[in-house]
Amino acid sequence: MTSTAPLLSIVVPTYNERTRIAELVRAVFEVFRTYTLDGELVVVDDNSPDGTGAVVDDLSREIGPRLVVVHRAGKLGLGTAVMEGFVASRSPVVGVMDADFSHPPEGIARLYGVLLESKADAVVGSRYIPGGRVENWPAGRRLLSKLACLLAWPLTPVRDATSGFFLIRREVATGAQIAAGGFKICLELLLRSPVRSVAEVPYVFVDRTTGQSKMSLREAMGYLTQLRQLYVLRFVGSAQGRSVRYTRQG
Repeated sequence: MTSTAPLLSIVVPTYNERTRIAELVRAVFEVFRTYTLDGELVVVDDNSPDGTGAVVDDLSREIGPRLVVVHRAGKLGLGTAVMEGFVASRSPVVGVMDADFSHPPEGIARLYGVLLESKADAVVGSRYIPGGRVENWPAGRRLLSKLACLLAWPLTPVRDATSGFFLIRREVATGAQIAAGGFKICLELLLRSPVRSVAEVPYVFVDRTTGQSKMSLREAMGYLTQLRQLYVLRFVGSAQGRSVRYTRQG
């Protein structure tokens, strides 16, 4: 790896992901090598009690400067972790994925290819367009997820606006002032950043097989609060009337 700035940065927020974080890091760098992507990986750890941050520190000494580790003082929320990761990254395109393999590392190459080809401001990995699907979720969880997306449809043409797997151009993302520190950072950026064009790409979401889900009643209530704020922004505030060019990739 060279010391020059990369073209693509992937941010992975972590909290108690020691079990598979090394595997995930190696898988992402294998994707970079296989698809000849000039990329870096930024892991933002919220002081995980299980030592996730220390594991990634060890890996960074092995892999080099293209693996960046950001240590935070505590569990401060996924949205703010993502934004701190964007600040710590160096590339013109930044992205987000989960640490538990629910987002396929090889999908990074597809999202990046679509972003370059479409010249979109953002590309969102979608479970809910043709070609996308969810595996290993009980019926109740599927229903809640689809309901969360349905509630966001009046705000954005993106069918899976609650996705945690997406790429966005740095110049668009870094100017956004997010108000929600919780899960749905993609939706927050789609409404609060000056995104003018977005593409949606199908992928298969596979629920985690180890560790604990970060979903909770508190997160669900936080999402409803976030929606209320974004509805005001979209239909009353500064996002009123803003049009977004939308394309769907099969």
